[in-house]
Amino acid sequence: MRAAVRRRLPQLTARAGGVGPAASSHPDPYRNVDAQPDVARMIQSLEERGRTRAQARLRRRFLRFAGIPKAGRVLEVGCGTGVVLRDLTTLVGPRGRVVGVDRSRRVIAAARELCRAHPTITLRVGDAARLPFQSARFDAAIAVTVVLHVADPLAMVNEMVRVTRRGGVIGLQDQDFGTLAVTHPDRELTDRILRGVAAHVYEEPHSGRRLPGLLRAAGLAHVRLLTDVYQDTGLEPYTKTFLQRRAENAVRFGIVDAATAERWLDGFTKLVADGAFVMTINYYGAVGVRGGGASIAPTTGRRRAAAFMRARRSGRTERSANGARRTGPWQRRAR
Repeated sequence: MRAAVRRRLPQLTARAGGVGPAASSHPDPYRNVDAQPDVARMIQSLEERGRTRAQARLRRRFLRFAGIPKAGRVLEVGCGTGVVLRDLTTLVGPRGRVVGVDRSRRVIAAARELCRAHPTITLRVGDAARLPFQSARFDAAIAVTVVLHVADPLAMVNEMVRVTRRGGVIGLQDQDFGTLAVTHPDRELTDRILRGVAAHVYEEPHSGRRLPGLLRAAGLAHVRLLTDVYQDTGLEPYTKTFLQRRAENAVRFGIVDAATAERWLDGFTKLVADGAFVMTINYYGAVGVRGGGASIAPTTGRRRAAAFMRARRSGRTERSANGARRTGPWQRRAR
């Protein structure tokens, strides 16, 4: 692990000091994949994650929970290299159709090669906030580990609602970096690196726990939640890459220097050798059903989302549509 990181940290030190060119104005590389200097590496990482046994279990359990219909038309937003699309082909069967959309032309090109053996898959380049499809075209629309990287998650969900038929399913799955836990001899340094990098890269590192509220803000009914855990006790290649990137970004953002990042990575070596390494993170999957009304307007969705967040923060009582008084979860009822 140490040797691989040593080859990268000096380059990051130069960029952190303003010497190297910035690849993208946003610190999250998945906001604009095609602007990154290492797109091939990102594509490899997506496939590497997809092959990890624990990740495969997480996403397949979520797809079963979502209730993907046999012989249905299913859309995946932010499909990446097509890892989830390939799983979906098994669920919809030969009579179904699976469509993937992603804004990255280079990732879609890679996905076309990787999905060539699956004739039921169609791939499109497109923006999640302006999906290139007619309304009510799909029986289900899903987005797996996408919300974390989207500037306006509600706009994306509203579009997913628009292109899904009445009675159809909309499903989201995302990790939550507020639940990330990893063994390391230096707990303080580990917290500083993991929390600091997440705060720099993501606008909402706790995106996973927000999914049910997001679906309700988009007007969906029968919202359900599935909580699952990614667990690694042997340092899988995906986990190793994840930790290396956290170290690289900690240097890039000035959280630690290169020597400290190397020391942090070295701290995992003995744990792995002793069989004491553990990393876990919660994944949340939320599913809702589009009701019988028209697709929700974006402004209405934003008002609902804002009202949801205000109520969540304040805990104040509200009134329902029929005027009945509703009590917040932490407010004592009058005796």
